[in-house]
Amino acid sequence: SRKGLRCLGVASRSMPPTDPLSRDSERDLTFLGFLTFEDPIKDGVIETLRSIEQHGVRCKVLTGDNRFVTGYVATILGVLDVDTILTGAEVRQLSSHALAKRAIDVDIFAELDPAQKERIILALKRSGHAVGYLGDGINDAAALHAADVGISVDTAVDVTKEAADIVLTRKDLGLLLEAVLEGRRAFANTLKYVFVSASANFGNMFSMAGASLFTTFIPLLPKQVLLMNVVSDIPALAIAGDRVDPELIQRPLRWNVRTIWRFMGIFGLVSSLFDYLTFGTLLYLRLETDAFRTGWFLESVLSEIMVLIVIRTRRSVWKSPMGRPLFFASCAAALFCLVLPFLPLATTFGFSPFSYGVGAVVAGILILYGAAIAFLKRREPLQIL
Repeated sequence: SRKGLRCLGVASRSMPPTDPLSRDSERDLTFLGFLTFEDPIKDGVIETLRSIEQHGVRCKVLTGDNRFVTGYVATILGVLDVDTILTGAEVRQLSSHALAKRAIDVDIFAELDPAQKERIILALKRSGHAVGYLGDGINDAAALHAADVGISVDTAVDVTKEAADIVLTRKDLGLLLEAVLEGRRAFANTLKYVFVSASANFGNMFSMAGASLFTTFIPLLPKQVLLMNVVSDIPALAIAGDRVDPELIQRPLRWNVRTIWRFMGIFGLVSSLFDYLTFGTLLYLRLETDAFRTGWFLESVLSEIMVLIVIRTRRSVWKSPMGRPLFFASCAAALFCLVLPFLPLATTFGFSPFSYGVGAVVAGILILYGAAIAFLKRREPLQIL
């Protein structure tokens, strides 16, 4: 067992064909020898496990095999702490609270029954960990069901595959790392969308409410607001295909509602501040109603696209290029806003062609806004991802 071999003793005796088998049949046997079985580690598993651990996923072994075989295999893998092995007999003596503490520190659990595997999974979950469990035997069904993500393979028994959330079509641990990284990319891009949408909607709502107090006309018509939402959502939807900085997938991210509220409040107020700057400047120029709405529409949409581009990464915008879908969607949305006032369709939405002066004012405000957002993004308390 210490060499990683499972061992069976073989013995025999002669018995009359008419004698039934009983416990007495195991007496007076002639020892023939041992059968040893080896379950070799598959090629590439060690490198894959190391890569998984380097990405912030801690690996543990839960098995019904004896402690010696398990310890030998763990030593060969080289990524697990083999100094402490917790056996099923020891797990049975621990309370739920004690097991929750021990389960965090121990990497190897051996000689477990199915119920003990489930207890360990639940103990890890109670400690605040997201737990994935990979198993293919009938003894793994309860643990697969208890885990946050139960993973099995297509060659597993039926009851195990039914208990699993994911069934791998081939036995390759590298698939797990690919799935983890893809999930982190999706989560990081989801956070980008939430941050941009929450701050933009909060800022626009606050700006529209305040501007209505100082004008004798509606700052933006309902159809213009709807058009603004549709156009700004084009690049927002393309965030799903955006590139993600390597540091964002190196470690797991967690959903933090307080961070979202803080971001929405600070960046939403900054958005409103520049909306009011645009509002005041356009009033100062004594523009007609359609020209005023055109200028504010341009500033609102273009600023939201710019904010999306700036805050989509912790890095400088130049050091973290956008994905192609997001790049082309952003360019298309910005170009549509700039061209729309000069199209015959403009009168349908209540817009009018803007002058060079209005264009210069909007461009200047956007430059100042972008600089302010980039400055706030670099401050440590506002690390958004």
